[in-house]
Amino acid sequence: MADQPRPQWAVRLETERRARGWGPFKAARRLYAAAGIDHPDPSQVKNLSRQINRHEKGEVFPADWGSAYATAFGMAKKDLFGQESTDQAPGTVNPSPIPDDGDNVKRRAALQLIAALGTGAAVPPGALEEILSGIDRATGRTVDVDEWEHTVHEYGQKVMVRPTGALIGDLTADIIAVGRLLDRPRSPRDQAGLLRVSGGLSGLLAIELGDAGEQRSARITWGTARRAADASGDRDLQVWTRGRAAQDAFWAGRPQEVVVALIDEAINLAGGTPSAGLARAYAARAYLAADRGDDRAAIASLNKVKEMAGRLPDGTQTVLAFRESQLRWAESYVLTRTGRSQAAAVLERAIACYPPGSAVPIKNLSLMRAEALVRAREVDAGLQEAITALQRHPDFSAAGTGTLAAHVLAALPDEARKLPAARELRALTSA
Repeated sequence: MADQPRPQWAVRLETERRARGWGPFKAARRLYAAAGIDHPDPSQVKNLSRQINRHEKGEVFPADWGSAYATAFGMAKKDLFGQESTDQAPGTVNPSPIPDDGDNVKRRAALQLIAALGTGAAVPPGALEEILSGIDRATGRTVDVDEWEHTVHEYGQKVMVRPTGALIGDLTADIIAVGRLLDRPRSPRDQAGLLRVSGGLSGLLAIELGDAGEQRSARITWGTARRAADASGDRDLQVWTRGRAAQDAFWAGRPQEVVVALIDEAINLAGGTPSAGLARAYAARAYLAADRGDDRAAIASLNKVKEMAGRLPDGTQTVLAFRESQLRWAESYVLTRTGRSQAAAVLERAIACYPPGSAVPIKNLSLMRAEALVRAREVDAGLQEAITALQRHPDFSAAGTGTLAAHVLAALPDEARKLPAARELRALTSA
């Protein structure tokens, strides 16, 4: 391009930018805003600012950013680019694939998708659905509640084996997609089904947020999950959004009265009918009793958990269900905290219930085993077990991981608190 004059569109891009007093970085942020991406990260802004420099030098025609430039500058594309926008000069890319058919919503969605894919960012929620909506209407596609139900259950399995917080983006996008479906007229059956899906997705998002340390967001999302479950009329989901929320509230260290209220709601809603949510509510009650040293109440609640679990079908590992693995997990916690001699054997059985990919539950069970070892005066072995557990799979943790590690430290006899391994465990727990 050094031997050729710059194309007129390149000159106009630079002129319009400078006329507004924008540097390349500010212009990049304006283009992202025009494409519907309000909070790009610094690396995205930096990459796009480099592209802007190339556009203004005439090295590359802004095929994917033409509409964004026009929006940012408040100009028509034809006035900004002229005839050059349809010409392909050496060293340029093909003209923008975004159709200029007057459908501004679809064009905006296409810009968002292209911008995200070009910079490695997450695809904005709803962008792909908007792009495909014309085809779906033409093919007469209707809402498929069963397909959404399968999606919920798939997420329920993935939460157990993916790094902490890895599913937040996808869950958020699907919640938005289902929300848009709920905004349209539906049959009462489909409406109830979509509300049930929304409750499940929201509950799973709350779990992910809580495990990632976003406790305020988790609390708000659990509230939405409960309201969606109530509106759906699905009693099992209503109970689950209380029982699982009670467990999460316990591990998040929320006030005891909050946990108790969720437990009581779950038990009252269940009316004695066995469900995964009811088993989780009794498990949360057992945790509370074990932590306050009420062994009798802890064992009584644990027996209720066993009773519920014995009346539920076994099957795939998922946070939406209550399988033997969850039963043994609850049993391990109660027996460890109450200092029962059976704890070691139950812990081994619990760990064996989980497939190798279930990093979070295995990590937390290992921390319980560490506490049991320390309580049995096998201090060195217990400290090493806890340190190894925290160092293994650092991207996998849950809201209760730090609490379980703190239990190990609290169980140490006074003379062991200054050991190098104890200091290392304290540092890992603080981190």
